[in-house]
Amino acid sequence: MMDIATLPSLTPFLPELILGVGALVLLMVGVFSGARATSLVSTLAVLVIIAAGLALLFKTPDGETFNAAFVLDPFARFFKILALIGSGFAIVMSSSFIKREKFEHFEYPVLILLATLGMMLMISANDLISVYLGLELQSLALYVVAAINRDSEKSTEAGLKYFVLGALSSGMLLYGASLVYGFTDHTQFAGIATALAAGPISTGVVFGIVLFIAGIAFKVSAVPFHMWTPDVYEGAPTPVTAFFAAAPKAAAMAMFVRALVGPFGPAIGEWQQVVTFIAIASMVLGAFAAIGQTNIKRLMAYSSIGHMGFALVGLAAGNEAGVQGVLIYMATYLAMTLGSFAVILSMRRNGKMVETTADLAGMSRTHPVTAFIFAMLLFSLAGIPPLAGFFAKFYVFLAAIDAHLYALSVIGVLSSVVGAYYYLRLVKIMYFDEPVAAFEPMSGELRVVLGLSGAFVILFVLFAGQIGAVAGLAAKTFF
Repeated sequence: MMDIATLPSLTPFLPELILGVGALVLLMVGVFSGARATSLVSTLAVLVIIAAGLALLFKTPDGETFNAAFVLDPFARFFKILALIGSGFAIVMSSSFIKREKFEHFEYPVLILLATLGMMLMISANDLISVYLGLELQSLALYVVAAINRDSEKSTEAGLKYFVLGALSSGMLLYGASLVYGFTDHTQFAGIATALAAGPISTGVVFGIVLFIAGIAFKVSAVPFHMWTPDVYEGAPTPVTAFFAAAPKAAAMAMFVRALVGPFGPAIGEWQQVVTFIAIASMVLGAFAAIGQTNIKRLMAYSSIGHMGFALVGLAAGNEAGVQGVLIYMATYLAMTLGSFAVILSMRRNGKMVETTADLAGMSRTHPVTAFIFAMLLFSLAGIPPLAGFFAKFYVFLAAIDAHLYALSVIGVLSSVVGAYYYLRLVKIMYFDEPVAAFEPMSGELRVVLGLSGAFVILFVLFAGQIGAVAGLAAKTFF
């Protein structure tokens, strides 16, 4: 019989327990109540996320559990808050869509809770096995969510594409992890770091690291593993797309940073050039491929590919300032993305969703406040000062310059200039094109999300110091 003293302490795991138990309880509520329970389950799911966030902030001390396979530290805490915010707002933003589109699936908020649980496990993973467990829990839920609109061919196709390519990426990551284990004799991050620091790094480990990077690059939709992103963004229901664009990206980027700066830190000479290439390719493709897009969801897909490239600039630097830059970048990216999708979700005319950029024509005259905030979000995405997006890019480029990655910084700035074109084109359509019929009134919850995102982006300069200090404290976890 197991001695009670040998059981792992579950205190650092409290937020995850709340999410897991909450998801199972809500699943039962939905099963016994049927489709009419969708609204109730969605509301309760948001409350579960809030409870997990409060537990994370006030009741959960830093520490390790499950034989050090799970770690809670300032870095994990920062990214978990981002993941919870992204997931919570994704559920809130979908409520009006659910009512208007007869999208009565109580499984949707439950799957988002399970995906969020997977993200939290990924962010705190301190072992190759726990990385894979978290990644697969998140991915399996996301595959179903992408195809949840069973009556839509596009949604089904999006889910199938994401599943097939996701399975391939998971296999690559698992093979890379097995190579790392085979050559270092460790799955725990601390043991891998010690083994790599002890002597020359073998070719097998390098192959393992590259395959591991490829697996995670798929999750953040970095080039050349981005091919699923435009099709899934366009095909999935718009609230699902908003969710995909926000929380999972933050969680995958957290795992990227923790793995490369932590256990693979001694091999920075080997992985830095790979990350630099992925960052350059993502920034350039994101800048140029979006220019010809007329579907706004596909445009946002290419935009997200470019922004993941900018975030990876900070990771390529491999220093404390770079990690701090990634943290700040992902926080601002989350705010800008949620606000932008609040506008996209409000693009409804004659009872139907519209998705082309031309549908925004003359929006400044039909919906002046919405158009102004959306323009500010677009300027921020383009990196125009003094908005939040400018400071995010400034931090990552500064870190890259400190690491003597001058070519990467120059290409990043040039890509940002090219990318500004398609953001400014949307502003031009809203403010200078002849108005088309007005959109239906924006729902209350979308107004709240848009207002909060707009305030964050416009007033960022007032609290940039505090966010920078919190990000700096989180970055010190590895240095």
